Amino acid sequence: MKSISGKDFARLIERHGWTLLRIHGSDHIYGKPGSNVRLLVPIHGNQPLKVGLLNHLLKSVGLPETELE
Repeated sequence: MKSISGKDFARLIERHGWTLLRIHGSDHIYGKPGSNVRLLVPIHGNQPLKVGLLNHLLKSVGLPETELE
């Protein structure tokens, strides 16, 4: 799996209709109109997200792993 930073992941989901609802420290909370799902994306500079968290976020958003390429 390709490594991606929280900043880059945030840009990716914003292109797919997710909007930033609020920021709590370094955690950015995203939502999508018509969905009850709330995503918490940690943004720590350009540090990559860990594999387990990235898998969970992709599954929650409904995006395939190929979107990271």
